[in-house]
Amino acid sequence: MYYCIAGLCSVYAHAQVGIDTNSPNSTLDVNGKTTLRKELRVGGTPTQVGNAGLNGQVLVSQGENLPPVWKSINVSFMEEGQYKLINSYLSLDQKGITSLSNGVAGDMIYTNVVGDNITDTSKGKWVKIEGLENNFTVKNPKNRITYQFQTGIELKAPVATTSQNISFTCGVFRGGKLVAVRPDKVSSTNNTDKGGFQDYIFTLNYTEQNVPLGAQKIEVACRKIESSDVNSQFSIGRNISNSNTVSNAFTLESDLKIDIIEYVTYKAN
Repeated sequence: MYYCIAGLCSVYAHAQVGIDTNSPNSTLDVNGKTTLRKELRVGGTPTQVGNAGLNGQVLVSQGENLPPVWKSINVSFMEEGQYKLINSYLSLDQKGITSLSNGVAGDMIYTNVVGDNITDTSKGKWVKIEGLENNFTVKNPKNRITYQFQTGIELKAPVATTSQNISFTCGVFRGGKLVAVRPDKVSSTNNTDKGGFQDYIFTLNYTEQNVPLGAQKIEVACRKIESSDVNSQFSIGRNISNSNTVSNAFTLESDLKIDIIEYVTYKAN
């Protein structure tokens, strides 16, 4: 038995209806786009209408021969015109930097600017934290890249009863060029009980906007600016000595978290 609906031929055979198809494969087989003007209800019976779900719920399949159900999920939808988190990367390092320790003078360079090259010694003698290197690809020209870097710093004065200090700086480099930097200073006190050791936590947070499209390489590097006593021991991202009971590589490890946030846009079909 055949019908004509809105100019489309349909067929009724074995309780199957096809729209724009003469060979339906299910009870209702629509070969084309579907426009739903009001709510979609599921799970109804001959005497009761189905459930239309609640605002924000999604329809989830329960598998073959079972009706779908409405479910609430904790994932926010990506709406056009908003910035949404696309990817996160985390790098950890416990080797740190020990080459800036006693006997190594600071480079006496106090300032940097965005774009300084990591290999340009006239801009500072940078030493990389190798384990924090990361690579990712930017796919949307409207973006925000957030860098969250944290590491432990350790200083040991030559004499525990004499206070010493070291000025240093750490920076984030993208493609070998400086994008974020923060100088700091660690000072020891009269800490005889700790054998002259002084620990400190360094943190750098920065967000870049509209990073160019394509592959990106991120590195973290630090340098010593100056020291009140060149014989002070100094380490970044690890303990000075494995024999001390004050700290270890785990408590002073370096962490770098990169969040890629992109602007949400949709293309019309």
